[in-house]
Amino acid sequence: MKLLDGKIVIVTGAARGIGEAIAIRMAEQGAHIAFSFLSSEEKAKILEKKLQSFGVKAKGYKSNAGSYEDSEKFVNEVLEEHGTIDVCINNAGISKDSLLLRLNPAQWDEVMEVNLKSVFNMTKQVIRPMMKAKKGSIINMSSIIGIRGNAGQSSYAASKAGIIGFTKSVAHELGSRNIRCNAIAPGFVETDMTHYLKDEEGAKSFLAKIPLNRFASGAEIADTALFLASDMSSYITGQVISVCGGLNI
Repeated sequence: MKLLDGKIVIVTGAARGIGEAIAIRMAEQGAHIAFSFLSSEEKAKILEKKLQSFGVKAKGYKSNAGSYEDSEKFVNEVLEEHGTIDVCINNAGISKDSLLLRLNPAQWDEVMEVNLKSVFNMTKQVIRPMMKAKKGSIINMSSIIGIRGNAGQSSYAASKAGIIGFTKSVAHELGSRNIRCNAIAPGFVETDMTHYLKDEEGAKSFLAKIPLNRFASGAEIADTALFLASDMSSYITGQVISVCGGLNI
């Protein structure tokens, strides 16, 4: 018996990186996957086939999680296909790193829209079918930067800290409906987007502060998401799990 047999799982921003690793891990454990992407349709098609190889249904939707209208359309299409939604993983995110002195309003707004507003957009859409089913798990991807801050990342830190407050509030609101809402706060994760950063001074200074003395893999973040999506975490809600190798100690 697999941990997510027959469950319907939404993952936003899943065409690469952490989102891709999460989608793969969920499919391995028997979940049917609906994922959103914005950039490469080719990569989305490749991921679809990879997920389907586990014997589950999988489909990519070109959808901007930062848009309320797109999110509504995306969720409605998933409901038409599957009838329900068991798990929603709000993973879509960007960063526009810049010292506050140089950060412009457009950059700030874009980060807030993609990172924070997207979580509102998607959560707002999935809670109705979850309330009807009297169950559900919402998993929001925050960041260790949202907990400790970091120079040059004020907009990113603010958006990820906002996700934490949102997560706790939703957990209070929906706990009586058997809907859980938790957040994951990854530390430095090696992905195709961040691999080159390993050799930069900033990454080296982070590594020196990590007790486990290494960066995380996307699979390690995905394992935490799997735990929160499954019944293994049935009595856990409103929590922020730091997957950072001890960086937050």
